[in-house]
Amino acid sequence: MTACFMPMVEHDLDWVVEQEISLHRFPWSRGNFTDSLAAGHACWLMHDAGAPVGYAVVLGVLDEAHLLNISVVRAAQGRGLGSRLLEHLLSTARNEGVRQFFLEVRPSNLSALALYRHAGFVEIARRRGYYPSQDGREDAIVMRLEP
Repeated sequence: MTACFMPMVEHDLDWVVEQEISLHRFPWSRGNFTDSLAAGHACWLMHDAGAPVGYAVVLGVLDEAHLLNISVVRAAQGRGLGSRLLEHLLSTARNEGVRQFFLEVRPSNLSALALYRHAGFVEIARRRGYYPSQDGREDAIVMRLEP
């Protein structure tokens, strides 16, 4: 598998937002991505066979990183690309001195939970009513990886 990773730039946002809307019931807005770029978060695009297939946003603070968004387009799911993207994020963070990596995930997002557990993340807490859902609110599972 030949995936390559490039920093996300403003020019990429039309594609990213289009994918975000198609992938998530409660998507990030263009403003969320614009703000992340402006704040200097690590924003990445993953390409496979010359086409964009995924994206991610990571907030770094001192020796910690927090995964804010990771997504792979539907047509490319099930091929291990999510794992490749997560591995890239973790490797980049480690190279920048990150010692702990955090994320939140919906309990209903079974594929993401499997991805994170496979990478070594463990549940450390729950945030009650963190995410909007069709029926009101859904908890978030807070997970941590200590590289």
